[in-house]
Amino acid sequence: QVQLVESGGGLVQAGGSLRLSCAASGRTFSNYAIGWFRQAPGKEREFVGGISRGGSSTYVAESVKDRFIISRDNAKNTVYLQMDSLKPEDTAVYYCAAVRRVGLPPSSVAPYDYWGQGTQVTVSS
Repeated sequence: QVQLVESGGGLVQAGGSLRLSCAASGRTFSNYAIGWFRQAPGKEREFVGGISRGGSSTYVAESVKDRFIISRDNAKNTVYLQMDSLKPEDTAVYYCAAVRRVGLPPSSVAPYDYWGQGTQVTVSS
């Protein structure tokens, strides 16, 4: 089992920044690639980006490219999502998820083994 807990969400004005954290406990964290997803009201869960289990490879979706950066610190069992230049359309509940695999994590929801409970991000205009 891997338990994931997101934190760092909140209310921010457009153009502002937030850094989300995804803290893991349980099985060896470094065996898992991590994906970040978000879900706005009435919409499907959307892949934001992901990071390989060692942290050497990252990917973010085109909608957040040049604004969001993903990193991880395996010594602290934590993955981060740095979000800059936030826009109202970034408003959503943000989730991290873990999948045991080599390379980048997938962009679809189904392959993931574990999910956090989510953290709300609200960007005001």
